[in-house]
Amino acid sequence: MSERGSFTVGAAALRMSQSVASRRVAALEERYGERLFERTGRRAVLTPFGRDLLPAARQVVRAAGVLDHEAEVAKRRPWRLAVPTTCSTARLAQLIAEARAHGVVLEVQVAAAGERAELVHSQQVRAALLAVPADEARWSVPLGLAGELKVSRVYVATLRPSRSRAGSARRIWIQPEDDVPHIRDPLTRLRDAVGLRPAQVAVAPDLTTAAAETLCSRDLLLCSPDQAADLGLTWRPIGDLTLTRGFALTAAPAVNVDLFDTHLSDAVARCLGVPR
Repeated sequence: MSERGSFTVGAAALRMSQSVASRRVAALEERYGERLFERTGRRAVLTPFGRDLLPAARQVVRAAGVLDHEAEVAKRRPWRLAVPTTCSTARLAQLIAEARAHGVVLEVQVAAAGERAELVHSQQVRAALLAVPADEARWSVPLGLAGELKVSRVYVATLRPSRSRAGSARRIWIQPEDDVPHIRDPLTRLRDAVGLRPAQVAVAPDLTTAAAETLCSRDLLLCSPDQAADLGLTWRPIGDLTLTRGFALTAAPAVNVDLFDTHLSDAVARCLGVPR
């Protein structure tokens, strides 16, 4: 307004009404205890006090503009989330789309179970879905065995190899996501208790290898019902053991994850394969 010579013209340039501009100037004059403008008719001229404050006021305005710009950049910066390798591309795309609908540019980083905590610790991602025991889980996925099956439940003891057919032992393949103590260890203890060979429970280097071994043999894949359906395999629960894939969301310090509590929890559940 100091450059326009009029409250009306200056307010219009700032895209506000003349009354709002007048109230803001009056509030500043009350704060500082001095008049900023001399009003003569329709003109407004800076007082000596106002002229003295003008350079600092311009700096404040420029700084506010920079802050507004940085705020917009921060809003557009991707919100990075580390997710398990078991999440399908289609469901991750749905999660990203739902986040976008809530004004968040979500970027997912697929990582192995053992890597996701480190990604959060090193702040390469803002948060991660960590593999945890069932009693610590926010999202839980039942695990069973998939393959060519004609039974309603699979009892691991029935996989014990026949002495007359030494080469016919069926294996259970563990995918990397489930190579964690609370899943792997109970299964290997059961293997030993019922007399299976050590090699009959094996950890595959990746899900593709485990699935291929299952598809071309009588081997079985430890997996979720969703994964079995995607692979065209028959899924059955384990009769003598209950195994669950548990997940919890952990975040880097000072990261707000309220969005996942309020809007994205169901989308995350679909990604993980939580039964509906």
